[in-house]
Amino acid sequence: MATTSAAQAVLRSNSSVEGLEFYFGRSSRYEALLVKDAIPQDAIPVTPVTQAGLEALALEPLHAGWVRTSKFKAKAGEVCLLPSAQGSIARVLLGLGPSAAGGEPWPFAALAKLPGGTYRLEAVAAGAAEGADEAVAAAAAAVADRAALGFLLGHYAFERYKGLASGPGATATADSAGAATASGAAVESGEPEAKARLVWPAGCNRTHVTALARGFVWARDLITTPAEDLGPQHLAAEAAALATLHGASFRLLQGEELLEHNYPAIHTVGRASYRPPLLATLEWSPPGAEAAAGAAGAEPLPVLALVGKGVCFDTGGLDLKPAASMKNMKKDMGGAALVLALAHAVMAARLRCRLRVLVPAVENAVAGNAFRPLDVLQTRAGITVENGNTDAEGRLILADALADALGRDSRRATATTADNFQLPDLLIDAATLTGAARVALGADLPAVFANDDETWRALEAAAAATGDPVWRLPLHAPYRKSLDSKIADLSSTGAGDGLAGAIIAALFLQEFAKGAPRWLHIDTNAFNVGGAVGPGRPEGGEAQGLRALFAMLTERYGAAA
Repeated sequence: MATTSAAQAVLRSNSSVEGLEFYFGRSSRYEALLVKDAIPQDAIPVTPVTQAGLEALALEPLHAGWVRTSKFKAKAGEVCLLPSAQGSIARVLLGLGPSAAGGEPWPFAALAKLPGGTYRLEAVAAGAAEGADEAVAAAAAAVADRAALGFLLGHYAFERYKGLASGPGATATADSAGAATASGAAVESGEPEAKARLVWPAGCNRTHVTALARGFVWARDLITTPAEDLGPQHLAAEAAALATLHGASFRLLQGEELLEHNYPAIHTVGRASYRPPLLATLEWSPPGAEAAAGAAGAEPLPVLALVGKGVCFDTGGLDLKPAASMKNMKKDMGGAALVLALAHAVMAARLRCRLRVLVPAVENAVAGNAFRPLDVLQTRAGITVENGNTDAEGRLILADALADALGRDSRRATATTADNFQLPDLLIDAATLTGAARVALGADLPAVFANDDETWRALEAAAAATGDPVWRLPLHAPYRKSLDSKIADLSSTGAGDGLAGAIIAALFLQEFAKGAPRWLHIDTNAFNVGGAVGPGRPEGGEAQGLRALFAMLTERYGAAA
């Protein structure tokens, strides 16, 4: 695979995106709030406690009385500050709810709102002590990971357009002020209040926690940003920055280059915007993987392919959305943000796989050259598609990217004619694809479609363990006939009667995912709203399913040596 310098060289050759990256380098902005050194002697202990364990908690009479007076019930995320005789904080009780086994990090997000100072998790440190029973230690380590991640995400805020962070030149100043506060520097009058800091919990996998935290922060920033400041080229620049950090190769095709290299559907959907449509591709292998693969008899690493829908704004095209439906369409690149965040976690953890990431990015705009209802589109796979609705554009750009991920190119006789092509062991695509999935499952629960039961069960188990729920919907084969077209190979929307919209869209994508031994399609809302909003989860962009997907991939591939 390419080195870091090679990735930088590729980026320089695509001058139209150079310098447009804004968020990736800022995704680590909260990490200084986790203390890496030995536990400070004056760190305030924090005791996570379940509702069932509250009665058994051994407290001195003063603190027991205060718990009763404050009516602390150990609800998830509920905090009780226990005073010292001098009036300072002697100890913190953190409610976990009915059980500590839920897997969610969100109760720990409440710790971010504690008064400025340094805190340490008491119970987690004891549970992960050396010599503990293996199962107990593993459980304690899982809690430690959740605590650290929840704490970091509890500090998250989208601040690009507020105060010091309102301009590119001032953002560094704002970040520097935050870092100074996090490192314990004195806070001058008029500067932000000192933030709570947490000692890294014992047994915590710092690599995984840091990777996930950066992924969440990055994805949230991208999704929440208005389309004026996050068009296709900005999104490509973010992907290029990711490639540079991890020494991955990076390729960018945009505008007429898409037609030259046979990505006609991506071009057609995005051609009406003044910002050209594009396809950003990233490829990576763990350091040393190529040398290991060259050894006699060595098996090549499995390929993990990730595809993310990057519609940076969706007007609906000529089938124009009503104002209320169009208002939040800056989030229509949420699938791309999710797979980029997941790719970062995979590379940071050095999972034992070859990674290929494809992000088709467009604006679905209205102009004289916009594609129309009932136009017939060409695709990379050679399948012609009758367009049923210009507002069903996401599946069209994914079609070209999925075909590429599987080595399908209608200009080649077979997929195997591609240089060094290796069929993906696992293909995952993510997209804010259908309103029908939201109607069926609500805004908080991503829909999942799978062509392989074993792969679904692995994701389901990971979702349960991490408290990151997803829900499977069926690839109901009898509905496939509704995608038949009288004048093309395939219709993009079928009958258009509004029934089973999420399933119909998934069945459409399945036509382009044929040949994948294992394929997962994630239909996500990519936004925290309503009941999902809470500590660690402010209203705005969200990488829904990121924790579950990363846990599944870690279990499947493991870390490279």
